[in-house]
Amino acid sequence: MNDLERLDKEYVLGSYARNYTNFVRGEGAKLYDESGREFIDFASGIGVSSLGHAHPKLSEAICDQASKLIHISNLQVIEPQARLAQRLVKLSGYDMRCFFGNSGAEANEAAIKIARKYGETRFETKRYKVITLKHSFHGRTITTVKATGQKEMHKPDFSPYPAGFAYVDSIDAVYEAIDDETVAVMIELVQGEGGVQPFERAEVQDLAKFLRSRELLLIVDEVQTGVYRTGEFLASQLYGIEPDVITLAKGLGGGVPIGVAMTRLKEIFKPGDHGSTFGGNYLSTRAGLTVLEVLEREQENGALAERIERFSRYLERLAESMPERFTEAVGLGLMRGLRCRDAATQGAILEAAFAEGLIVLKAGRNTVRFLPPLTISREEIDEGFKRFEKALATL
Repeated sequence: MNDLERLDKEYVLGSYARNYTNFVRGEGAKLYDESGREFIDFASGIGVSSLGHAHPKLSEAICDQASKLIHISNLQVIEPQARLAQRLVKLSGYDMRCFFGNSGAEANEAAIKIARKYGETRFETKRYKVITLKHSFHGRTITTVKATGQKEMHKPDFSPYPAGFAYVDSIDAVYEAIDDETVAVMIELVQGEGGVQPFERAEVQDLAKFLRSRELLLIVDEVQTGVYRTGEFLASQLYGIEPDVITLAKGLGGGVPIGVAMTRLKEIFKPGDHGSTFGGNYLSTRAGLTVLEVLEREQENGALAERIERFSRYLERLAESMPERFTEAVGLGLMRGLRCRDAATQGAILEAAFAEGLIVLKAGRNTVRFLPPLTISREEIDEGFKRFEKALATL
């Protein structure tokens, strides 16, 4: 056991099954450990480092902002926060306002509070229940864990959980689950932790129309799918829907913590209804503005689409050529996965890939998940899959 592992085990709560490789620097889609060994990063901090590591524009913006002003309270107006809210709304094409927090879980907490207040004030009788889907993942707070449609997440260790959530196996099952206390349906358009599984476009559109006709809310959790991860700014745009609430986090700050709840219910919160000490401060919103500036350009000039196509070709070829290991390639954009035959195969692939200097992720349904930086180069894609195929050859 080295000194770093000892320190971690002695002083940090054991919430994670750690890998004790000590990364000390990064560049683009590459990471380097303390011995100088290079890794290709097909995980980007679980979809967070959307511009890769040490992106010059983001580094410059963060350093410049830190030298001027990092934080004041939300009792004062914060210029980059207002400008980021404007940019998010303009890019979405929806008529919304934004609330800023620090994470996806906080964004989803805000979305649930929006739904609860709507259910309290819009109808003659109180509506508070939120329907979510099997395999969903919405966060780690007590409320967002309960919103998550994976029973194994509802451990008795942390009970009692808040009431007001119902779970269904499919979008088709949502309709029958709606009752007189239902106020909203919360979905991920591509379930990330649940196996990088997209829903069908038509069924999502039908659901959105139905909920709007009943004046019930559609909350779309875009914590992982948002900020160009699926090729468009929002997956909701790909699906041709207009949600009532959208949540964002992960890739928006490029590594700086940030979360956003966007809603068309522009007057839902009054002063004192909700808040965040750190949310939307100068540093995080300046980072968010820079990330959007870079990625908007990458999407407009076709570079992002080219990366998506190149990455997709590799995955499709692997799925077709190795049916003994993979059942299919799944996902959208650069939120992708290879569905393995079984959990043992999945685990062996993750270990073998790391041994070859490639970082990939685990997801539900025995899926190897790929969330590379959205700015990843052709050379880094090619080298990453070269290492991945080498890893497969060792099994």
